[in-house]
Amino acid sequence: MSRVKIFNLLLLGLLSGCTILSPYIDRRRNPGTSDIRNLYTGRSTPTDPAICYNPIISNDERLQQLADDECVKNKTGNHAVFVKKDGFACKLFLPSVAYYKCQK
Repeated sequence: MSRVKIFNLLLLGLLSGCTILSPYIDRRRNPGTSDIRNLYTGRSTPTDPAICYNPIISNDERLQQLADDECVKNKTGNHAVFVKKDGFACKLFLPSVAYYKCQK
């Protein structure tokens, strides 16, 4: 077996065992800011969760659960309603983003 094949197998095993491929809410805290309007960066807001995900690995039920949990956590609604999906808008291994809107 060639070195390239061994390297590819090791890389695939490493990536599949990590949580690097888990979907996440695209909302990051802006350090050093006390103004609430500029406190967070990213596509997600408390009323409109945006989830970065890999469409090959993640399923719609998992994305819906993450969005619902975010709405309940922020007390902006009881559930999330799907709005749209975009491709190639997040990180390399999680290129797609799904947008939701919180509703009561």
